[in-house]
Amino acid sequence: MTESDRPTPTTVVFDLGNVLIGWDQTGPLSDRMSAEEWHAFAEAADFPTLNTAADSGVPITELIARASESDPRHGEIIAGYYENFEKSLTGPIDGMAEVVNELRDSGVRLLGLSNWSAETIHHAPVVAPAINELEDIVVSGRVGMVKPDPAIFELLLTRFDLDPGRTVFVDDLPTNTEAAERLGILGHVFTDAASLRKDLSALGLLEAQEAPTPGSQETR
Repeated sequence: MTESDRPTPTTVVFDLGNVLIGWDQTGPLSDRMSAEEWHAFAEAADFPTLNTAADSGVPITELIARASESDPRHGEIIAGYYENFEKSLTGPIDGMAEVVNELRDSGVRLLGLSNWSAETIHHAPVVAPAINELEDIVVSGRVGMVKPDPAIFELLLTRFDLDPGRTVFVDDLPTNTEAAERLGILGHVFTDAASLRKDLSALGLLEAQEAPTPGSQETR
């Protein structure tokens, strides 16, 4: 099938973190740890593994206990991180609320698929209200599997009765879009709203924005 023969997608599925909402792991404890201190701790305590465990559904109390096994202070820091989790959320990603609203207004079905703890996901739509425009979100911590496991994409397709070839998945990590593409889903590696808009326009989902006329100035 050539690109010109491909049917227009009917659904766009968004990752949340660093696609619709910014995330900075140094934020929750920035009043007591510098970014360098946090990263040193994160390496010593293997924070990425703990974070993935949270995303897969492990309770936060269990994460604190695991971190404490090697060093009680590690457990205290992880507890502080989750007590102040909302400070890790840096706000809406520039330009994405407009993309979501335009897709919604044109009748495109909007869904979410995110690696996120079930115990902290409630903070996300407060900080980035565009998330409220999504019909539903598959949250990894609720279903017990994480991207790029193909099972979570299969769950997405089955739960919402999606046609993979007419579904676009937007994620900031290539490993995740590649996993989606192996199931026939159209993947977009997110870098910014402008490049996403360009790709969605090419797929017939949004109108392309005209480039500013040379010498013209935009007013704000």
